[in-house]
Amino acid sequence: MAWQPAIRPELEVKVMAAKPNPCPCGGSDYTTCCGRYHAGVFAPDAESLMKPLAIRLGRQTTPANALVMMRSRYSAYVLKLGAYLLATWHPDTRPATLDLNDDKWLGLEIKKHIVESSSHATVEFVARYKIAGRAHRLHEISRFVQENGQWYYVNGNFPQHL
Repeated sequence: MAWQPAIRPELEVKVMAAKPNPCPCGGSDYTTCCGRYHAGVFAPDAESLMKPLAIRLGRQTTPANALVMMRSRYSAYVLKLGAYLLATWHPDTRPATLDLNDDKWLGLEIKKHIVESSSHATVEFVARYKIAGRAHRLHEISRFVQENGQWYYVNGNFPQHL
């Protein structure tokens, strides 16, 4: 089942009136970057990006490609948005629950985005984080699939373990 955004008035107000706030994925403003997906404001293509974000089209919000989906998922980890993470995880590989512990995410570096077909892509990235004050790196090559217009995270490989 595809993710359906919860109507959260406090987020809509932020989308319409917030001061620029850096996006965790590295974008210049959260509300016009990953925040629009997390809050449920539809903006999946270049043409709709030119329209005011306050316009609600009454349909599901989905990132336009695997790279945008990956970035929005990283931001969701930073912000501990477990429902968004589970909803954007492919049902065949989705865990029953997520344990979003006290990791402190420090940054995201995209290494590669490879479009394999119109419905399959990979994104290689390095995410830095701290657990109990100790720094770590997550280097992953994530696989994504598009079904019914929705991109989903499928799984990932870890190059240092290949």
